Amino acid sequence: MCLRGLSCIAGLLLWVAATDCHAAEPLPDSDRGIRLAPAQWQQLDGVVDRGLEYLAAHQQPDGSFEAPPVGQPAITSFCVMAFLSRGHVPGQGPYGEQLNRAIEYVLASQQPNGLLCRLRPGGEEWKMFGGYHHPIAGLMLGEVYGMTGSPQHARIRTAIEKALLFSRREQTKPRPYPQEKGGWRYLSRSAIDADLSITAWQLMFLRSAKNAEFDIPESHIEEAVGFVRRCYNPQRGSFSYGLRGRQRSFFSRSMAGAGVLSLSLAGEHQTDMARQTAQFILDHPFDRFNRGGLTAEDRYYYGAYYCSQAMYQLGGENWRKFYPDLLRTFAENQRGNGAFDREANQDGPLGFCYSTSFAILALTPPYQLLPIYQR
Repeated sequence: MCLRGLSCIAGLLLWVAATDCHAAEPLPDSDRGIRLAPAQWQQLDGVVDRGLEYLAAHQQPDGSFEAPPVGQPAITSFCVMAFLSRGHVPGQGPYGEQLNRAIEYVLASQQPNGLLCRLRPGGEEWKMFGGYHHPIAGLMLGEVYGMTGSPQHARIRTAIEKALLFSRREQTKPRPYPQEKGGWRYLSRSAIDADLSITAWQLMFLRSAKNAEFDIPESHIEEAVGFVRRCYNPQRGSFSYGLRGRQRSFFSRSMAGAGVLSLSLAGEHQTDMARQTAQFILDHPFDRFNRGGLTAEDRYYYGAYYCSQAMYQLGGENWRKFYPDLLRTFAENQRGNGAFDREANQDGPLGFCYSTSFAILALTPPYQLLPIYQR
């Protein structure tokens, strides 16, 4: 079947899920150990739907979702994926046109060299944050690719192809330290040439594009996964931010989840690395709302998102121990308008759409509607 046909089928299936609040539920008692009670499903639906209503009310005339310039287009991409994770699709249903406008905003962010970023090329913010914007926006485009019709479908394809070429150029830049081969870092070259944070996003972009039938050689993914494995520290039972200097000693819940999720996307679900890191995550829960767990840099929402996706991939007892407390904590701390508090640390200026979209993405693994996170 052609891709156009697949996109129509994907859109129909997701639209059915969006119009029936329980159509999104997975099969009961799967091997992931979901076992949500009816009251928990009701709680989950309510929290997510109120959060999406907040996001919808804070879309800007240009199609973006409310955020400072330094946060775009990544935050708009997070918001789009939050809607997708509940079964809403571009061009259909109550949020269809809003999603179309958000996608067009992200497409317009692409620079001539393929980089998906709206920041001024060469500037300090571009050097620091462009490496995040690119794979996050690319991931979103990969997820919506099969849900859109022409001519938007064709524009997304062109954008992804250009973005993949940019990612590969960045991945293969010469590195003085061979152990960092296969990873990604900020757009500016520095003494540290690869880190797990950006590498995990790039891996998700590659995997999403591959799922959408773009040509991604397995060797490109394996090179990146090799770097992820080297970030694992058996003494700490988790993954470090990087391989040298201070980065080697920096551990956070975010990087724990990123490491497990990266391995899972490569088909490595039940390795010793993953199982030991799951215990690390359980030892540092998210029951203290909007508080760091390990260091001042430990981002609450970012960590909750990564760890929730990772624990869902592991399933079983790990998921049963992790998710109910996360759902309860978010439900008890959602604002009356549907938003979640700004991040308590230095990411606070990124705003409420940032925190709310991440909270939704942390809560929606049970729906299993985002292709990238389906096991």
